[in-house]
Amino acid sequence: MATILLSAAGAAIGSGFGGAVLGLSGAVIGRAVGATLGRVIDQRLLGSGSDPVDVGRLDRLRLTAAGEGTPVSQLWGRMRLPGQVIWATRFEETVRRRGGGGGGKGAPKPKVNEFSYSVSLGIALCEGEILRVGRIWADGNEISPQDLNIRTYTGSETQLPDPKISAVEGAGRAPAYRGTAYVVIEDLQLAPFGNRVPQFNFEVVRSAQAPTIDPSETLNNAIRAVALIPGTGEYALATKPVHYSAGPGKNRTANVHSPSGQTDFSTSFAQLREELPACGAVSLIVSWFGDDLRCGNCDIRPKVEQKLLDGTRMPWRAGGINRSAAAEVPRVGGRSIYGGTPADGSVVEAIKAMRAKGQDVMFYPFILMDQIDGNALPDPWSDAATQPALPWRGRITLSVAPGRDGTPDRTAAAESQVSAFLETRNVRISRSRAVMSSTQARMLGATDALSCTTPRSAHWPVESNPSASDRKCGP
Repeated sequence: MATILLSAAGAAIGSGFGGAVLGLSGAVIGRAVGATLGRVIDQRLLGSGSDPVDVGRLDRLRLTAAGEGTPVSQLWGRMRLPGQVIWATRFEETVRRRGGGGGGKGAPKPKVNEFSYSVSLGIALCEGEILRVGRIWADGNEISPQDLNIRTYTGSETQLPDPKISAVEGAGRAPAYRGTAYVVIEDLQLAPFGNRVPQFNFEVVRSAQAPTIDPSETLNNAIRAVALIPGTGEYALATKPVHYSAGPGKNRTANVHSPSGQTDFSTSFAQLREELPACGAVSLIVSWFGDDLRCGNCDIRPKVEQKLLDGTRMPWRAGGINRSAAAEVPRVGGRSIYGGTPADGSVVEAIKAMRAKGQDVMFYPFILMDQIDGNALPDPWSDAATQPALPWRGRITLSVAPGRDGTPDRTAAAESQVSAFLETRNVRISRSRAVMSSTQARMLGATDALSCTTPRSAHWPVESNPSASDRKCGP
């Protein structure tokens, strides 16, 4: 208030003197002098401003899931565990100060002290030696291990103390927690969790163990080969990130769907190597699609999930055709019933990545049937006017299955229908072999279209007492 009154009085007094100094009128000089004196009086009477505002400051830090006498978990297999805090540092306080400068119209800006905290934790998981820690949740939300400075101790009887614990507790005073699997999270920033320690959960993987069981006899050491499924997904096998671009700034990932930050294939392959260290061979399943149970009408070809967007780093191409020329996988309720056929480039990347890690790779061409409800395809196994939805490829047979009235079994037509199916299949295999030629991977050329092995040609000898399997073949 004194600033306003004295500035007005100074202007009135200054204008009475008239003249000018350095180009400034007496009124201007008087207003400046009066405002300065008024501001001094206001600060004397009202103070120079409020005390600094503290934001996010804590009086004490609470650690969740920490209790003396809490039993240590035991597990076999894979399980999500909460863990128990077994060690923690004092929380470290960091202050960031801002404000305090002059504001508009001479008013000072308030000073703000922003407090943030970090802490280091040791969290026990379970008793015994584990294989690995997988996913991590904080307050129920999955987070990436790459966002944490985390070290995992598997619980062996020879593990050494953690260097952070040793640095805080002193040399020779830090326990190694041998026989207990635990993790140490160093310098955990608490700001993302409301300046408190969140409730952690961990996906823990442990094999069956007992004093009488030799480690080589456990399941994880007994498995020597696996089949890599599901065999679909346009870029599910790519080792490098691929995304779809819907315009400037509108990208959608095609093969990175976990907080690990790695591609889906790289994440799953790393888990395979950690959980099944004795596995030395992988059957890589790659699916094409069949559309009819009648072998003479069945077309086997690669398909895509959608035709609007293509991968930016790896345009989709499989079996010699690109995305625009490929058919789409059928949809139910607006969603594809399967993922698309893996792109040839992604298959090559996957095979090379596995072979680089010492895996023996078998390329396994696969057939998925994609008929859906309401198709108008006659069923060769019954009198139904439509074929079952998503049938088993093992039921691919003649136009009328052997053993039914009207079957072409034991005729030239049977030989013609089976030959047409095998020709379609061989074209698919030859195209796949051309793509795989640079990978040094073996290829499985057989098929599990079981019912295609039972039809007989016109040259099949006629038996006087046909067996039951001759009268009705197939499943």
